[in-house]
Amino acid sequence: MRVFLQSVLVQLLLNPYVFWRGRQAIPKKKSWQIPFIACFGVEITVYLAGFFFHKTLPDGVMVAILNYCGTWYVGLLYSTMALLALEIVRLSNRLRPWYPKWIVQHGKQTRLSLFFLVIAGVAGLLVSAYRTVARPVVRHVDIALPKGAGRCDSLVVVMMSDMHIGEIIGKSLVQRYVALSNAQDPDLVILAGDLIDYESRFAEMAHIEDDLLQLKARYGVYAVNGNHEYRANRYAKRKWIQQTGATLLVDSVVTINGSFYLAGRDDAVNKGRKPLHALVGSLDKDKPLIVVDHQPTAINELVMNGAALGLHGHTHNGQLWPYPLVMKYVYEFPYGYYRKGGTQFYVSSGIGIAGPPYRVGTVSEMVVLHVRFI
Repeated sequence: MRVFLQSVLVQLLLNPYVFWRGRQAIPKKKSWQIPFIACFGVEITVYLAGFFFHKTLPDGVMVAILNYCGTWYVGLLYSTMALLALEIVRLSNRLRPWYPKWIVQHGKQTRLSLFFLVIAGVAGLLVSAYRTVARPVVRHVDIALPKGAGRCDSLVVVMMSDMHIGEIIGKSLVQRYVALSNAQDPDLVILAGDLIDYESRFAEMAHIEDDLLQLKARYGVYAVNGNHEYRANRYAKRKWIQQTGATLLVDSVVTINGSFYLAGRDDAVNKGRKPLHALVGSLDKDKPLIVVDHQPTAINELVMNGAALGLHGHTHNGQLWPYPLVMKYVYEFPYGYYRKGGTQFYVSSGIGIAGPPYRVGTVSEMVVLHVRFI
């Protein structure tokens, strides 16, 4: 919901620009202008209805509004990018004319053709971006950890972060995630934060806890809090997570198969969370330590405390290009596999989404870690 509300800036900045350029491109006839104006009028009306009445509108209506306006938001974003690219082309021609003669002589036809080309391109991009969310990839990653005093020789770990179950990510997608996880025949399943989006009632009403109860793993299913677990009704969220069959690790450590430690940190949004050394200081140093911490912001803390592996989510790898470029400046480790000192890391782009159900330049992923103890 908050993502939807924050998009008011996009509505105020990008909508007028795309509207202005669009009207210039189409014929001046009423049969063209009126439907075009009506499209923008309907969208802004629907958006404002959701903005001002989201607390009173029925959930079904709000879900429809979120999907409609979210689609418009993403389409608007990439329409703007396309138009700005055309602005650069236009500027280059003004500085040094190079347009072919046919384009100069048929300016109206060229503008109208570009109008439909942009619409078709953005529509195709939206279809592809939606399919990316609906069909998460399975990312296989090989990890070698010190065996120490453990009995395990190998381990298959499924990690899913950032499901964001709520208005957009619902029962059918979660069932797909569960089936995909079970198909990996994992030893361990880790839900690395942001299991719920904002309100827990969508998961509660759909009884999605029953679907998560179907997750299979030899050594169990473990979850940690993400920043979204601290938004809206956080106590109801914790109660609901306890019904999913997952063991919620909140600044706590468990021993798996007597072979290694699994530490789950509370999310960094909780400024009072325990420092990592307070969790692991008394542990047997001969056993490998795997730390699950939703936000990849305490990288050095894991290295200093001798963690063998850090698992994170949160970044979504930006979700929509060009935001992945920004993530590289926000986080030391924004996405993928990294190594620092004696610690290995994997930061997932997440299996779900925040906001509109689209990904451009990123993937929805389930991470399967093939761990070898050497």
